[in-house]
Amino acid sequence: MTVYSTFETEHRVRPDDIDMFQHVHNSKYFDYVLAARYEQMDRFYGMSMEKFMQRGFGWVVRTAHVDYKRALTMGEYFTVRTGIEKINDKGCRVAFTLTSKATGKVCCDGYFDYVMIDMQTGRGVKIPEDVIEHYGI
Repeated sequence: MTVYSTFETEHRVRPDDIDMFQHVHNSKYFDYVLAARYEQMDRFYGMSMEKFMQRGFGWVVRTAHVDYKRALTMGEYFTVRTGIEKINDKGCRVAFTLTSKATGKVCCDGYFDYVMIDMQTGRGVKIPEDVIEHYGI
């Protein structure tokens, strides 16, 4: 079984992330994970989204699952930890955890199932072996 790296990115809750209940709107948690993942692909893996697109590939979300545990609030710093859990022929599962820097408690966790697509056709394609190898530790 292949083991994959995990990485952390720090964020801070912005005023426009707050909903009428004075905590982060549920949809923003997905944005936080996707923003962290975009940065991590380039910074840590050395394989940015732009590199995939140059090869004619893209990643699309097939499934998104989040388990909310406690709210993030205005100005709060938090980390987004992500890592590939598994890769199959056409996609991968990226697990994530958002943790409050102040309390050390998990605010939410979950996963995204991604499918690799051919940018020309929009259809799922087999992930090239060099990509799979690149993501392994």
